[in-house]
Amino acid sequence: MPLKSIRAWLGVDVPDKEREFAPLRDTLEALDHLEPDRARYLAAFAYLLGRVAHADRHVSAEETHAMDALVREHGQLSPDQAMVVVRLAKTSNLLFGGTANFLVARDFSSLSTYDQKLSLMRCLFALSATDEAISTDEEGEIHRIANELRIDRPDLVALRVAHGRHLPGLSGA
Repeated sequence: MPLKSIRAWLGVDVPDKEREFAPLRDTLEALDHLEPDRARYLAAFAYLLGRVAHADRHVSAEETHAMDALVREHGQLSPDQAMVVVRLAKTSNLLFGGTANFLVARDFSSLSTYDQKLSLMRCLFALSATDEAISTDEEGEIHRIANELRIDRPDLVALRVAHGRHLPGLSGA
């Protein structure tokens, strides 16, 4: 393989402005009809949903359906577009997982207002409660995302209280 094609494959020959973060690239292409910042926002939103759904190493059909609905609602996307975005986000989480998590959260944080971050956090709790129980792994991932997005502690506590009946150790209380 020629040196130039290896450099291109590694992304070394691509100017920084044109280089897209790999976990978001395919999702962004599915959203190419949208304004670029809006597409990046939705791609990161979907990725973070997938991150929590996959926290317990299994994404249920109910979680996938909830992700479709949340992406469709927050992105004003057609059902087909939302399905593509969610499937790509789930795949990206499997492929890039831990190495991409902080970078995608940082990207989402730079594209969103604090209210949009809180909206995402509400969605993360709702998504993880689709099976009527938030696992310890899911709650831990939600807390990591909250820290990465710099969610204020009182806001996070309010969200936990709102979903308390689904939290481990608090359900049935």
